[in-house]
Amino acid sequence: HFVFQDGKTVFKFAVTNMADYAEKIMQRNNLTGEDVAWLVPHQANKRIVDATANRMGVNDEHVMMNIERYGNTTSGTIPLLLWDYESKLKKGDNLILAAFGGGFTWGAVYVKWAYDPK
Repeated sequence: HFVFQDGKTVFKFAVTNMADYAEKIMQRNNLTGEDVAWLVPHQANKRIVDATANRMGVNDEHVMMNIERYGNTTSGTIPLLLWDYESKLKKGDNLILAAFGGGFTWGAVYVKWAYDPK
């Protein structure tokens, strides 16, 4: 017995679903990539994060990234990103949180940041 993962399939699935559902949320809320203060993506790997942001039209400087510091922290990636970037968040910022995970599950949510952490 051994574990096998088809990397190409996972990459396509992750990028397509995170970007597509995030874009649907953005459309429903009349947001463009330029309106997004921060994309807060699951940190599976940098290539997936970069490709997702690119498909969504979100500039690199608006993408939270900490995979180089922690690696893939699975279900903790998004809360950990918010903790790491808390000092950069401002009241009223538009955040798109997007993730995928085990069992080929995915999700995305739009959050308007409600406070200044100062």
